[in-house]
Amino acid sequence: MTFETTRRQVRRNAFALAGLAALTLPVAAAELPKVAIVATGGTIAMKLDPATQAPVPALSGEDLVAAVPKLKDVANVAVTEFSNVPSDYMGPDRWPDLVRRVESILADPEIRGAVVLHGTDTLDQTAYFLDLTLKSEKPVVLVGAQRNASDHDADGPRNLLNAVRQILADGAHGMGVTVTLNHRINAAREVRKTHTSNVETFDSGDAGILGYVDEDRVVFSRKSLRRQTLPLPERMPRVDLVPMYAGADGSQVRRAAESGAEAIVVEAYGWGNVNAPMHDAIKAAIERGVPVIVATKVYDGRALPVYGFKGGGSTLRKAGAVFAGDLTPDKARILALIALPTSKDAAALQALFDR
Repeated sequence: MTFETTRRQVRRNAFALAGLAALTLPVAAAELPKVAIVATGGTIAMKLDPATQAPVPALSGEDLVAAVPKLKDVANVAVTEFSNVPSDYMGPDRWPDLVRRVESILADPEIRGAVVLHGTDTLDQTAYFLDLTLKSEKPVVLVGAQRNASDHDADGPRNLLNAVRQILADGAHGMGVTVTLNHRINAAREVRKTHTSNVETFDSGDAGILGYVDEDRVVFSRKSLRRQTLPLPERMPRVDLVPMYAGADGSQVRRAAESGAEAIVVEAYGWGNVNAPMHDAIKAAIERGVPVIVATKVYDGRALPVYGFKGGGSTLRKAGAVFAGDLTPDKARILALIALPTSKDAAALQALFDR
């Protein structure tokens, strides 16, 4: 082989390598999909206070993202610090601002979806409020942790990574707001917290999970068919939650109606039953113009107007009460918060609860 032939071969090899680099470099350097992370606080953002040895808010959203190095291989994340409070502090005074913040973030066409970091005590309530009021169909996943960030086996980092992977998975669009912890994907309307400390705390009862995040892929098995979207109210009405208990005298219902509650949710027994004094108090509140929604404290099943004794569901319906179906008392209150500014009519409210 002559020197010139060898030189031509080297040049051909160099061009081939350059072409291969041209093919591979853009893929390696390609911009990863963008996912928003909205931090609100909760156990996922807590560490042990050296003085008290009790978990307290300590970490920002940026801190939490930094604790999950694998995220940089999956997505470009943009962190928004909404708040850093225990989830027990979340409620109607913060929810509308959170909706507006998430909606504005999702309006960016480059953002594929949003992860909301949240404490677990009210996580299911915040999720349902967002699901009822967000207009975007982009995936929104709420995650938290049962173990604080100081624990050697903290569950927050894995939950955060799984949420981002879920957002980027095929089929994630149009699933509504979900709660995803311990690999299990739950619909916002149906999920509730079932254990004080176990990482397997969120469950959807009879409805079942939507799917799961596995090591190699995200699997969706179904969609929630009972979603609805309502306008975000300009103000949040006062809706009180009153429990039925053995020997209840109805005074709490009366006090709520007389002190300015715009609606009352009663956490009833069974299919939606109370005793005679509670029946009379509920009837008086309705006659006063305060809607009363009857929900059941039983984990599975629906509140239905069945029994005919005084205080049974049938007598409460005749008195004008609205029945919450399979919504938990907390979530019945959330739907009432959003619906009341539009109408206090019992039939209109019942139609919303029946959807």
